[in-house]
Amino acid sequence: MITVIDRERIRRAYYIEGKSKRAIEREMHHSYQTICKAIESAQGQPYTLSEPRNAPKLGPYKAKIDKIITEDRAKPRKQRHTAHNIYELMHADGYRGSESTLRRYIGQQRQKLKRPAIFIPLQFAPGEAGQVDWGEATVIINGEETKVQLLVMRLCYSRRTFVMAFPTQRQEAFFSGHIAAFRHFGGVPQTLIYDNLSTAVQQVLEGRNRQEQSRFIRFRSHYLFNSRFCTPGAGHEKGGVEHGVKYSRQNYLVPIPQVQDYDELNSYLLEKCLADDQRQVHRQPDTIGMMWQIEQPHLRPCPDHDFAPYISREVTLTRYGQVIFETNRYSVPADKAQRHLTLRAYPFHIEILSDTELIAQHPRCYQRQQDILNPLHYLPLLKQRPGAFDHAQPIQQWRQSWPPLYDELLRQLQSQHSHIVAVKEFLDILHLHMDYEAEMVRTAIAQAIGEGMPHLNGVRFCLNRLLDPTPTAQPLPHAHLQHMGQPPPPAQQYNQLLQAVVP
Repeated sequence: MITVIDRERIRRAYYIEGKSKRAIEREMHHSYQTICKAIESAQGQPYTLSEPRNAPKLGPYKAKIDKIITEDRAKPRKQRHTAHNIYELMHADGYRGSESTLRRYIGQQRQKLKRPAIFIPLQFAPGEAGQVDWGEATVIINGEETKVQLLVMRLCYSRRTFVMAFPTQRQEAFFSGHIAAFRHFGGVPQTLIYDNLSTAVQQVLEGRNRQEQSRFIRFRSHYLFNSRFCTPGAGHEKGGVEHGVKYSRQNYLVPIPQVQDYDELNSYLLEKCLADDQRQVHRQPDTIGMMWQIEQPHLRPCPDHDFAPYISREVTLTRYGQVIFETNRYSVPADKAQRHLTLRAYPFHIEILSDTELIAQHPRCYQRQQDILNPLHYLPLLKQRPGAFDHAQPIQQWRQSWPPLYDELLRQLQSQHSHIVAVKEFLDILHLHMDYEAEMVRTAIAQAIGEGMPHLNGVRFCLNRLLDPTPTAQPLPHAHLQHMGQPPPPAQQYNQLLQAVVP
């Protein structure tokens, strides 16, 4: 064997320098046959065996091994022989070679029998279909590494894609993602293609038949699209959206984004989806955005009102004015509490209703055994029982986030009144949060403290001033009065008004 450098030197000597083959042979000390082969081809001939190597130990068993591998192809994938199974069978039959040699042979034979997967290119009409799937990614939310679930919907004609992040893959997230996608696309595809998601499919039946979730059927009926489900294990039937999940994760979430909450994350993802309209997909004649302009008029218009993407539960009020959902405890206003209430769980918030009246709303918590309390719900009770103020859990939670000037206001009230009286007045001031925005109340408290009015009436005065500021007085348009009082008279002139006091 000669190196590629030697081969190049031989070819240069023959073709450029004009040397004969014999001269090159004498000069470079290679055989005449080697010189001829190098001159003939710059690539060289790959080394091949003239006949297969002898395998004295494995040879007698190759036919049996080939038969097992061939028969396995007709059996269920999870019940085929492993290489170790075959080794044990051959060893019991007298094979005394190494297991690694047998494994190598089995791998080679399986590779020969393996056929490359060939797929049929698909073509869809505008508005005809879309594909939906879930994916998973990691992001930094409020400083913590968090796994999020990505709902991805992709239009089959234009390839326009919508991505939205949720904490879970539950049904309320599934529906909310659809609704947001329909708004993004400006309509609803005629058919949506799914994997066999538990949020939509209750039971997989024979062929393409499915027993669907009743709530999914109501959702589909509201938007009037058709649903089609893939054959189990046949992800290629919705390969477009599976590629969309991978593309979104690699291009939208690398490097890992750092956000404060899901609102910021989903705003970021929406910006990425809109920017993706400028991309031209392989084998497409125009950009995604231009193809979508063609497709959008063919989408079914969205209904006048959205489907309500919540799950509803009947809940019972506890003795602490809370309702329990998924082990977490959510507060209810003390003055509107009833024994039996209705809870609606959306992906990111919770609503609590008394009959049809919305009486409370909270951010949804996905941890366990947490207290999600609105301190304003407990103010009426605290005003009746001010002695519980120092240890009340809602106030302690609120105290961790309220501005330091609240503590300063309470301190000044306590310096002027008894503890109970000061607490009652402080609770009255906190109650102003029920009627005014939090920022306005904070500003009024700061002004009241700064102007020496650290009490309820002082805060109310500052609030009224913020709501209806006194107009600045304008100078009167009387020129002859401009010099009145200028310069001011000396104070000594007023001494003449003084009279001696007779004892």
